[in-house]
Amino acid sequence: MFCTRCGHRNREGARFCASCGAPLEEDTTLTLPPVETEEEGAEEFPFPRDELEFGQAFLLVKRGPNAGSTFLLDKDVTTAGRSPDNDVFLDDITVSRRHAEFVRREDGFFVRDLGSLNGTYVNRERVEETKLASGDEVQLGRFRLVFFAGGE
Repeated sequence: MFCTRCGHRNREGARFCASCGAPLEEDTTLTLPPVETEEEGAEEFPFPRDELEFGQAFLLVKRGPNAGSTFLLDKDVTTAGRSPDNDVFLDDITVSRRHAEFVRREDGFFVRDLGSLNGTYVNRERVEETKLASGDEVQLGRFRLVFFAGGE
């Protein structure tokens, strides 16, 4: 469980952050400041991705209204879309209410388009469903999210 204030990884079931003392929430969204880069591909990632274990993954919002936010993919199926009912809430008119879902399987993570109007793109190619690898860029509407998985 990660602290939403300082990003420190805490043991499961902890109620307060061992680093900063903030109350821990069950929320899977962590908001971080936007990542500044000097050149393409020279990014420093504020999320402790080296601490991810096999079967864990997250999305980093690279471009879009909440750039810098991260979303943990900690369920077998994680939904993404404009409706607040989604696990990954992307509040923008270019995103369908139920746009896509991220699926965790034994052989990795996959993204599946759910019939969205503007489509789902991985590395700038429109897809219906495809397997994801760390560093892949997933585009849902105006949002560009970078996928990272543990154990890769």
